[in-house]
Amino acid sequence: MADARQAIADHVALAGTIEELLPTVDEIVATLIDCYGNGGRVYTFGNGGSAADSLHFAEELVARFARERRPLAAQSFAADPTVLTCIANDFEFDELYARQVRAFASAGDVVVGFTTSGRSPNVVRGLAAAREAGAKTVLFGGGRGTPATEHADLALVVASGSTARVQEMHVLLLHLVLDSVDEWAAAS
Repeated sequence: MADARQAIADHVALAGTIEELLPTVDEIVATLIDCYGNGGRVYTFGNGGSAADSLHFAEELVARFARERRPLAAQSFAADPTVLTCIANDFEFDELYARQVRAFASAGDVVVGFTTSGRSPNVVRGLAAAREAGAKTVLFGGGRGTPATEHADLALVVASGSTARVQEMHVLLLHLVLDSVDEWAAAS
């Protein structure tokens, strides 16, 4: 039980630092509202648990988070196993998301990458490709967030080296973003 108590204590302590990220949460909300207000789309991606977070983020935009509202266009590039295995096999795993970004994203869209370390090469390349396409880039990162932050217009970096704690904060942060976007979409 000592490990569980420590995990809870670490979680609570890290959650106490999230308030400093709230201005960036507000900027991300404004970016998403601007994207949707101008007919854009949102694309997400990540690896492992971060892929699950990218799926979670996209599905809440398409369906709903907490309110009845119109669907919002969003897609996770982690969702299609045929595309993922084809790109990894025919090209390289580091190109997994950049290739999909080049196929779908354009100016006016928002591309959201999730990486608990900030160092996942395929996430870094995906964000770089999004910038090249003229899309706005958002990072949900961890640790110091680099090198992914170098390709992010807006970054929510959880200052922890623990993958589990970073993922827990990413879920809280994405819920904060979704709640505000949901509220806007329900009213518009």
